[in-house]
Amino acid sequence: MNKFKYYFVLLLAGLAIVSCNKKDDDDAEIVPLRDYQEQFNTDNADIEEYLKTNYITVSADMDVTFTKITDPAAQPSIMSYLNSATFPKLLLREIPYVHGITYKMYYLVLREGTGTRPMNTDGVVAAYRGEYLKRIAKTETEPSYLTTTFFEEVLYPKTSIDLYTAILGWGEIFPQFKIGTTTNNNDGTATYSDFGAGVLFVPSGLGYYAGGSGSIPSYSPLIFSFKLYDFKRMDHENNGYSNGALVLNPDGIFDYQEDLNGDGYVRDYRNTTIYPTPPATNPDDTDGDGIPDFLDHDDDGDGYTTRFEITKPAGAPVTGISLYYPWDPIGDDPATPNLDETEIWGVPRRPTGDLTIPDTDPNKPNPESITNPRKFVPEDYTTPGRKRIYLDNTYPYQKK
Repeated sequence: MNKFKYYFVLLLAGLAIVSCNKKDDDDAEIVPLRDYQEQFNTDNADIEEYLKTNYITVSADMDVTFTKITDPAAQPSIMSYLNSATFPKLLLREIPYVHGITYKMYYLVLREGTGTRPMNTDGVVAAYRGEYLKRIAKTETEPSYLTTTFFEEVLYPKTSIDLYTAILGWGEIFPQFKIGTTTNNNDGTATYSDFGAGVLFVPSGLGYYAGGSGSIPSYSPLIFSFKLYDFKRMDHENNGYSNGALVLNPDGIFDYQEDLNGDGYVRDYRNTTIYPTPPATNPDDTDGDGIPDFLDHDDDGDGYTTRFEITKPAGAPVTGISLYYPWDPIGDDPATPNLDETEIWGVPRRPTGDLTIPDTDPNKPNPESITNPRKFVPEDYTTPGRKRIYLDNTYPYQKK
């Protein structure tokens, strides 16, 4: 699944495609990139035709097969499940701003799942099968028709796939599903139950577009059937690349905790290849500097890194083994019986206690300042919904 790295595709998409066909003068033919709206219209028409002309069979373990309809009375089309009140349920999600257009992407919910939803930058543990959709042109004897070609399958996933670097179609739809229950077996394997399962119908602009990938031709719509077993929370701040390798430098706050509007999605609108006409504001950018919080080392723009602002001070009356405050108070991890990770405090808000230097003259009260900050009280660490100090640039820190 490493080939789902989307930024490589964006590099290709930003360039013209050079055809291997030669002219009489041996000059390479330059083929311009297709218009995104026109290609989406073509892809969407093909996907809708496929949905109307095929039916599904789903096993008890959420394995799905697709078959051409030969008896419409007994074989309901996939499209017949559109907005169904029960599962399977075909839904349509609008995805604005990408490539300057609004994409619409169909996805089939076989089972929603019973646990927690990942967000669009988490790492998902998913079994999947991928096919690409292709239209075969009509001939003198045969009409035009659609066909699918298998290209990849993972039945027993061992690692997570980072949705932030996967194709956009994955990141947009996986947050609509939930994981189920995981049972760890004595032999080191895991048994999954009640997991979310579905099918993605991905227009090429949300897949590999002009670049293709491996055996997948350029401009191919994709079909993924999948089972969402588990996911891993991610923290995406980094310092860039060194010798071709990404240098991670997380700020200690998971991406899902930096989803300020709580919609399950965070986006980097600075990427003008993906977002040539972005919205005026990013709802997940605290200081409005253009860097979304999940990639920003200084979320509130006060000149002090988030990592510094969540560091426990020396001698602080806190428990736990970490040098940093967790997002919220946490309990002990039962998987590590020899360690007590219990944290009774979370990341504090701006302190609300008494001033460090109390007032001595009621007619000349001491102002709150860098040299006279307020003291923290327990409620500053525990009050639900509090605004954490790394999101509040009014707190007077003295050093970085």
